[in-house]
Amino acid sequence: MRVLGAIALCATLGGCASITRGYDEQINITSDPPGAVATTTGPVEPQPPCVTPCSIKVRRNDNVSVAFEKPGFQPQTITLTSEIVPNGGLGFAGNAVAGGLIGAAIDAGNKAAYDHKPNPVAVTLQPIHQPPQRPAAKPKRSSAGS
Repeated sequence: MRVLGAIALCATLGGCASITRGYDEQINITSDPPGAVATTTGPVEPQPPCVTPCSIKVRRNDNVSVAFEKPGFQPQTITLTSEIVPNGGLGFAGNAVAGGLIGAAIDAGNKAAYDHKPNPVAVTLQPIHQPPQRPAAKPKRSSAGS
């Protein structure tokens, strides 16, 4: 009986996954070595660059890329994907089972049943290879008085 009550509640409130999981998601960002500047593109609410390790908050339906820059290392960009997750899928399924088409449409539109992957976003930065430096030329000895 409790299950039916929960399903009915989800159907009437519109968007069960939206209610149980929310519209936002925390993305953790790390780099090896740490101290890289991470700049995100795509979120509806722009996020300021952060220095790794750090985290940002994005909407579940945002398309997100994270660009990493650190002096002496090659820049790198990671594009995140969205995947439906089991606990988000349960909320979405609750709408479908209970016939909550409005709630299901809300969950589908805001991707409340989805999470961004990878999370955490972790990169290993590659050093920029410098050409080997030639050893300094040895000064010539003067032959004064030989």
